[in-house]
Amino acid sequence: MISILLADDEHLIRGAVAALLGLEPDLDVVAEVGRGDEVAAAVAAHDPDVAVLDIEMPGADGLTVAEELNAAAARCSVCILTSFGRPGYLRRAMSAGVRGFVAKDAPTHELAAAIRKIHGGGRYLDAELAAGAMAAGDNPLTDREREILRLTGTGAETSRIATQLHLSEGTVRNYLSTAMAKLGESNRVGAFQAAREMGWI
Repeated sequence: MISILLADDEHLIRGAVAALLGLEPDLDVVAEVGRGDEVAAAVAAHDPDVAVLDIEMPGADGLTVAEELNAAAARCSVCILTSFGRPGYLRRAMSAGVRGFVAKDAPTHELAAAIRKIHGGGRYLDAELAAGAMAAGDNPLTDREREILRLTGTGAETSRIATQLHLSEGTVRNYLSTAMAKLGESNRVGAFQAAREMGWI
């Protein structure tokens, strides 16, 4: 029996997925959580074989949780279940040790097959998401550019970003200019949105 933890903030979807997976004779949903920051405690308490994580969750997003589980050398394999087909997400997930990446609109038998495959040591990648990631190429942004764009997305002004990151305002503006040029955008808001759409921040 493969034990599963489900993490998704949409209660109806989480319940439906749990019920459908529960119909599979070899799968057992042992825990459900609705927030990313509840996953680590649930993994510690229930020791699942596979953690199925949504990307967009309060507390911590699924990719951040996957990175934390990977850093903590958690025993469970991780499968990302998402409605967002952003190529940067797939690349980030792979570097975080995620073994499965399944679209939310996939049929339940596909998710069940993915869980079985990654539990057996394999990988399962949604074909369309994988193709999109390959076509998009690598993330052109540096870690610092991503960090500054993330803060820009919160509405932070240049002066606040500079203070928070211990940089000069001119340096922050230079990073933003470089990021905008790389993304082909004429302003910081457009650059943030473009990077977010690609899953690069």
